[in-house]
Amino acid sequence: MDRLRDMDIFVRVVETGSFSAAARALDLGQPAVSKTIAALEARLGTRLLVRSTRQLSATDAGMAFYERAARAIAEVNEAEAAAQGVGAGLEGRLRISSPVTFGRLHVVPKLGAFLDAHPKVRLELVMDDRMVDLLAENIDAALRLGALTDAALQARKLAQTDRVVVASPAYLTRKGVPSTPADLLAHHGIIYGQHAGGQAWVFRRGTSETSIRIQTRLTLSAAEGVREAVLAGQGYAIASRWMFALELASGDVVPVLQEWSLPPMDLWILYPSGRLTSAKARAFVNWFEQTISEAVALEQGPSTAERFRKARVESCHMPDTPPSQ
Repeated sequence: MDRLRDMDIFVRVVETGSFSAAARALDLGQPAVSKTIAALEARLGTRLLVRSTRQLSATDAGMAFYERAARAIAEVNEAEAAAQGVGAGLEGRLRISSPVTFGRLHVVPKLGAFLDAHPKVRLELVMDDRMVDLLAENIDAALRLGALTDAALQARKLAQTDRVVVASPAYLTRKGVPSTPADLLAHHGIIYGQHAGGQAWVFRRGTSETSIRIQTRLTLSAAEGVREAVLAGQGYAIASRWMFALELASGDVVPVLQEWSLPPMDLWILYPSGRLTSAKARAFVNWFEQTISEAVALEQGPSTAERFRKARVESCHMPDTPPSQ
């Protein structure tokens, strides 16, 4: 328990940025905090903090120790809470990963409700379009769009939405409205260069199927860039309804080729393998699953909401880890 106490003191020092602030948070004297850190560095044989007259910062070794110490403390707290049957008193740091645009449009505006329900939780939303390493970056749970490429991850599908071909009215006025997928070859395609995008697409209408490879002169590595290019009238994009939800509702972009369907977009929740899922992460996922289901019902109508409800029921019977394909 002494080692856990030392880790707790060190974590507080890193998070507060000073010995005195950590001492106040832990109701200890500042000399006791300083002595604990010095003894910890002596025992580990490495410097954990860089001290200056104005601030404290963790060394590389200190940051590595901090990440693991914070995780260990969180798991001890989770174990105690589970033993006591505590569900309402969630507290501590919670790190959630999300794609940038999806997070900006569909997570951040709604976070107030979750934070109000759990006032002691310190939420860190890591917004990044790249494939974040959940273990290396100490992520408790990650929202991810598209097909999963790592079957070793613990995963569960939360929702699904349509993909659509979208363009601004100004662009369509200037270039014309495509009436078949083949017509897209004469238009300017805007490509999202991450895992959820691409140039080759299969369109279906009834029993008909046609494949096209988009002719593009603009590829972007971030969904935010794709959105801005479409809104600026630079071309069309193939994207999920979530990506252009506000603009589809306002008419700032319009869907074309609506009689043709594209592969849908899946939304997954991922957990780091080999770690106990925390009560905080479970609470966040339960809250967000309800939030996104309400958004689907509102934005896409009763038929899509019913389809989502059925998919959600089916996903409850899926294993946590999807089988290898």
